[in-house]
Amino acid sequence: MNYSMVLKNLGILLICEALAMIPSLAVAIGYKGDDVAGFLYTIAILLFIGICSLFIKTKNKTIYGRDGFAIAAIGWILASFFGSLPFYFSGAVPSLVDCFFETVSGFTTTGSSILTNVEALPMGLAFWRSFTHWIGGMGILVLAIAILPNIGVGNMQIMKAESPGPNPGKLVPRLKKTAMILYGIYIVITITQVILLKISGLSLFDSFIYSFGSAGTGGFANKSLSVGHYNNLAAEIIITIFCFICGVNFSLHYAVIKGNIKELFKDEEFRLYNGIILLAIVLITININGTIFKGLGESLRHSSFQVVTIITTTGYSSVDFNQWPAFSKMILFILMFIGGCAGSTGGSIKNIRILLLFKAVKREVHKIIHPKGVYTVKYGGKTVSESILSTISNFFFIYMLIFFLAVLLVSIDGKDTITNISAVAATLGNIGPGFGEVGPMGSFSSFSDFSKIIMSFCMIAGRLEIYPLLLLFSRQFWKN
Repeated sequence: MNYSMVLKNLGILLICEALAMIPSLAVAIGYKGDDVAGFLYTIAILLFIGICSLFIKTKNKTIYGRDGFAIAAIGWILASFFGSLPFYFSGAVPSLVDCFFETVSGFTTTGSSILTNVEALPMGLAFWRSFTHWIGGMGILVLAIAILPNIGVGNMQIMKAESPGPNPGKLVPRLKKTAMILYGIYIVITITQVILLKISGLSLFDSFIYSFGSAGTGGFANKSLSVGHYNNLAAEIIITIFCFICGVNFSLHYAVIKGNIKELFKDEEFRLYNGIILLAIVLITININGTIFKGLGESLRHSSFQVVTIITTTGYSSVDFNQWPAFSKMILFILMFIGGCAGSTGGSIKNIRILLLFKAVKREVHKIIHPKGVYTVKYGGKTVSESILSTISNFFFIYMLIFFLAVLLVSIDGKDTITNISAVAATLGNIGPGFGEVGPMGSFSSFSDFSKIIMSFCMIAGRLEIYPLLLLFSRQFWKN
């Protein structure tokens, strides 16, 4: 473990977080809110610690695999803790555990909230709360790689540890340029959505709030009724489209920009992603038409919005889907475990893992029928190695194990089963709302501090794809 490089990179991360708070500070000053001092205190603390870390002497500037995992896991915990201080210093959220939960939910693009009256939040904090979605969507550390000069050899290890989905890679030979391309696409998508939402009738401030959430597939809204507050069909269509776009692997966006549109439709994961969405929309539309909504058009409108925002792990709501029939809610619950595509800003298990697991099961069935046959699992015309299949199987097992253990632990609070199960599914999958008390019109405020800490762990574990966080608990991991 190269401790000096780990500490130096963590310090640089804190400097980046301080800089990231400046737009929110400007909003707080512009609206003359009570949150100005909270941002100033936090920025000063971050800069002090970050600048001190720059003086750490590093003989070996190589970042090894373990170093990358340590930087990613500890970095996300530190960023979430310090990011919660503006809420605490301003007094807007009195409990430090609640502040941490809310900020973890923001950075991990979960969108689960402890706030019961979000409209009462000062404008600067409302902006910061949603801006954490945008920062966390593409990755805090990827942002640092993009905007800072090279600080060591092996930054790819950091990107591997933080990037969602299996097999993160470079779009171009240089990693820094890859990070810049990713954020370039991300910025263009965000700005385009801000403009379209403004045209649709939302205020400029609200346009930024929902664009940050859509691009980062987060879900924080500045209205208690979420997107349903506006009853704006055009805004719902725009948010649905952009959530769908950001649930797609960003390497496919780059391929389209380069003129290789065929690559998009040749991609098996993208086709599965589309197929699941279309099937879910059709089934839910049929189920709620004539029971929840009278017209087919309105049923299609809300089913499309909820299916896309749930599978992409954004979690915005246009209606209270907690009141929908059990069949529709079960479909949404299943989508919580599928999530977006690898290399997107979406969370949960990811379509590519689901696809390869099904292919592996199909192969085993063929082996039973023809024991002497030789069968391979292929993706994109290439054979998938046994090590990758084993890694995916292990990930699925650990994901479900954490899910069941977390459900067991939060059940100590004595809440109903639906609330407990959906709360853990929503936090581990970085979804946002669940069912029962944590439905789209509810909040996570009634959970105990113990349960909030457990779910904060789930959010970070889900965002970092579990392993970086679990490694912190391994004694072998910390040995030189």
